[in-house]
Amino acid sequence: AAENMPPFPLIKMAFLLLFSLCLTLILGFGLPEALNFIVKCCGFAEASVTHCIVLVYFIFVFFVAMPSIPRGSVKTEGKAVLITGCDSGFGFALAKHLHALGFTVFAGCLLKDKSGTGACDLESMNSERMKVVQVDVCSEEEVNQALQFVRENLKDAEKGLWALVNNAGVSTFGEVEFTSMETYKQVADVNLWGTIRVTKACLPLIRRAKGRVVNIASMYGRMGNALRSPYCVSKYGVEAFSDCLRYEMRPWGVKVITVEPGNFIVATGILTRDIVLATADKLWNAAPSIVQEDYGRAHFERRISVVKSYCNSGQKDMTPVLHDIADAVTSNYPFTRYNPMEVYWWIRMQAMTHLPAAISDRIYF
Repeated sequence: AAENMPPFPLIKMAFLLLFSLCLTLILGFGLPEALNFIVKCCGFAEASVTHCIVLVYFIFVFFVAMPSIPRGSVKTEGKAVLITGCDSGFGFALAKHLHALGFTVFAGCLLKDKSGTGACDLESMNSERMKVVQVDVCSEEEVNQALQFVRENLKDAEKGLWALVNNAGVSTFGEVEFTSMETYKQVADVNLWGTIRVTKACLPLIRRAKGRVVNIASMYGRMGNALRSPYCVSKYGVEAFSDCLRYEMRPWGVKVITVEPGNFIVATGILTRDIVLATADKLWNAAPSIVQEDYGRAHFERRISVVKSYCNSGQKDMTPVLHDIADAVTSNYPFTRYNPMEVYWWIRMQAMTHLPAAISDRIYF
């Protein structure tokens, strides 16, 4: 609903509308002229411009508007998948979804040993193909123990582990001068180092199966945002790690895929008003006095109100994310990147990653 959307200044809205209008006019009138000029320089007839426009439109449709083309699916029977962060959110729902598709699922839960509700719910399924395992991705010891559990419970360890889904993650917020180094380290330890730690442990099994590594990054792994630097830093790292690993694993027949969800705050409950208020108190109380004086309490409260408005934003249904992760795990020819997000965020991500920063900064900040 409109009342749940974060505040958006009218001047920026007007600028976006003007930008869209100008882009339409440029494409409508400028593109034919530009193509005509290029065609003339190449020595072709002027009539070729029409064909060029058709070609440009075809490329647009193929890469942007074309629905997903079936690319074949692997047989799930006898294949196993390890998922981290299955206590709640994407991980919990994904464990059930992949189990329903026929996979043997090793659901890594942080709170299994503490009888967490997510772990208990998955265990209550009483299925031979749903195996809940304790794993804190920040602990080398627990990761190794979880891997040993996986090895012992695979039907044939020599055939390896078909897929690893690095889903475990945490989020926070705060302007740089209000964010402690400890917070940066804690977020990175889960989102980035946890992903690397679990991947390194599982790679021998993944290589044997010529399987998949699916890393859950974020749209904020491709573009930055105010108040989100700890999260952005960690997810940018996941993107870089995924790219490097993909190059290395290609000769082994292992596919490395990155999933970049948009705003699913409501669906996952990763950020609530209670969390925002508690975090805000810690941020303000821990800030140096010079930072408190220079920024002022009024500025700080305005920033916090923006974050609180995000708690009711985003998609309520996480099906697009589950569908894309499942496709990454099951498709014979998975995409390198998946972008399950609303159109607005997809356009913003394209603008911020392809336009000169001077232009995208003017549009969005």
